[in-house]
Amino acid sequence: MSPDLRQDFNVLEQKKRVTQILQSPAFKEELESLIQEQQRKGNNPTGLLALRQIADTLVAGSVAGFSASPLSLGMVTPINDMYGAEYATMVKGEKVTRCKLASLYRLVDLFGWAHFGNAYVTCRVSKEQDHILILPRGLSFAEASASNLVKLNIIGEVIEQGSTNLRTDPAGFSPHAAIYSIRPDIRCVIHVHTPVTAAVSSMKCGILPISQEAMILGDVAYYNYQGSLDDQEECRELQKALGPTAKVLVLRNHGMVALGETIEEAFHFVYNVQYACEIQGPTELLTCFLDHFR
Repeated sequence: MSPDLRQDFNVLEQKKRVTQILQSPAFKEELESLIQEQQRKGNNPTGLLALRQIADTLVAGSVAGFSASPLSLGMVTPINDMYGAEYATMVKGEKVTRCKLASLYRLVDLFGWAHFGNAYVTCRVSKEQDHILILPRGLSFAEASASNLVKLNIIGEVIEQGSTNLRTDPAGFSPHAAIYSIRPDIRCVIHVHTPVTAAVSSMKCGILPISQEAMILGDVAYYNYQGSLDDQEECRELQKALGPTAKVLVLRNHGMVALGETIEEAFHFVYNVQYACEIQGPTELLTCFLDHFR
């Protein structure tokens, strides 16, 4: 074997051994113990964050038994990316809320409801404070994480910018602010305008009780949405149309809004309203087709 070829062979063997070490359970356990030791000391937040990012990357690279190459590991963005110093300004339970909301954003993206980021998902941080979390414009829903959510007050002023310098969309936030201000029971609001929800919202009949999914929606409210809520009178009209109990709001010609006392409940309603509209759309077309030939 030539010297150059032998050298290349040795380098490949070294890389193989390093990869095996990085992917071994023993190395991951040792890394976690080192992180816990750094947390107890509490004197090196930068080093601790670096170790935590390495640990998250290793775990993400071996999900479901698939091992990723070191080059591709950095492409995985963890949802829970808040450690240490970020807790200082948070209220009780905010970290869990941030992680749940980021997970909800990724579910909306997974189901194909994001519409290039033109859907809007928000969550109230706590019942004591009217602080709302929202993903800034410029990030896809698949990039949502606990740290990059922006915290706004009820009038849209930034309380905490998050880990980016991106701005939020006031026009998209305004219906959510109107809902939160009149419904203290609501913790999460999801606005989607997928093709089927937009189609049903443009029908005069609205959502028909022709499926199990439609029946479990309960009271459904309707509002003739004009594209924004710049005027206070328009906000009051939306609040009046929503009422005190409805968990689904149809914005005429503009899709649906699902509300929930928890993030889980809001997802329950948005999933079922989407499913109900998927059932109703073809049914209405078939009815119109049959009526045409009668």
